[in-house]
Amino acid sequence: MGMGMGMMGGGADRKDVFFYQSDDEHYIPRAILIDLEPGVINSIRNGPFGRLYNHENIKVPDVSGAGNNWARGYSQGKKFHDELFDVIDREADNSESLEGFVLCHSISGGTGSGIGSYLLEELNDQYPKKVIQTYSVFPNQEDESSQQVVGVSDIVVQPYNAILTLKRLCLNADCVVVLDNIALSRLATEQTFCSSRGSFENINALVSTVMAASTTTLRYPGYMNNDMVGLFASLIPTPRCHFLMTSYTPWSLEAKASAVRKTTVLSVMRRLLQPKNFTVSCPTHKNGCYISLLNIIQGDVDPTQVHYSLQRIRERKLANFIPWGPASIQVALSRKSPYVKSPHRVSGLMMANHTSISWLFTRCLRQFDRLWQREAFLGTFKKEPLFENSLEDFENSREVVCQLVEEYKAAEQPDYTNRL
Repeated sequence: MGMGMGMMGGGADRKDVFFYQSDDEHYIPRAILIDLEPGVINSIRNGPFGRLYNHENIKVPDVSGAGNNWARGYSQGKKFHDELFDVIDREADNSESLEGFVLCHSISGGTGSGIGSYLLEELNDQYPKKVIQTYSVFPNQEDESSQQVVGVSDIVVQPYNAILTLKRLCLNADCVVVLDNIALSRLATEQTFCSSRGSFENINALVSTVMAASTTTLRYPGYMNNDMVGLFASLIPTPRCHFLMTSYTPWSLEAKASAVRKTTVLSVMRRLLQPKNFTVSCPTHKNGCYISLLNIIQGDVDPTQVHYSLQRIRERKLANFIPWGPASIQVALSRKSPYVKSPHRVSGLMMANHTSISWLFTRCLRQFDRLWQREAFLGTFKKEPLFENSLEDFENSREVVCQLVEEYKAAEQPDYTNRL
């Protein structure tokens, strides 16, 4: 799976946040598309949005792919460093007020994990004062909570790729929005009423819906949350716990799924707290607590409805918060895009920092240990220069992820702030 990267600029016209205007007055995305295999990139070039992108920003190095190997992807990133950062630096220089970078990638394959990890390290090194946010897709694995297999990943070394990438996400990213393929597949079937497992088209629509909703306060700014720093500052009170989960409602991806229901602020905010609408398959209803929670409500909304809804949620104790911080739900009101028709009067996105996300990392560690204890499939990694002499990075990465799990567990305790 390849990846895309966007840059945050500023200006009076908020279209300029993610786009710039060309000489012929067309708007072009501030995006760079990178892949080691031409298939997906060619489908974009030849598709309905082919003319939207700047083709100088589409990079497909002349190699045979990453072979689903993190080390090969990372090595290719090093090899084509100058070519990649020539484009990145050009786009950064063309931004009037560069605020940060947004990286979209998968952590299971070779390109998204390998080159993604390399870019995270280099961006953090070359732009240390800029915000780095990612939308990271976690792989399908055995869903042990329901004792069934949900579209298990066919990449046998994905546990290795995931742990190596998680280390870089821990150390080099400022905010990681976690998107879990298990949850996405389930949503694509249940929420769109499809009879079969969700198609790539539906899953991509789910991801794009979350991405669009999470940036509405940047594109249609209000008094709060109108820049990346402001948006994430309240969601990430401690720098190490910077992994966010999301929830969205109501989903309406297809004509047959667009049954119009009556939407109110209260109904939307209640549904946002229901695990079935989460894009991460974590058992939040069983344990854990919210470190922070932001609801972005779009549509025709009266602030008094928000106040009433928050009061009802507090009375019914629908959200369990950490004992050492404020137990409050933040709400940002944003208008809907005038260019996208919606059958619903009110819709909402929840961005939450929840301690139970450590369950997802524990699952990755468990998958990693199964292979690592048997020294399975390490031959493909030993062939790469990075691991010719030592496999120490595997052990270091595992230790970093273990520390992350412990950090989230510690955040559930009343004395957490004494440990900082």
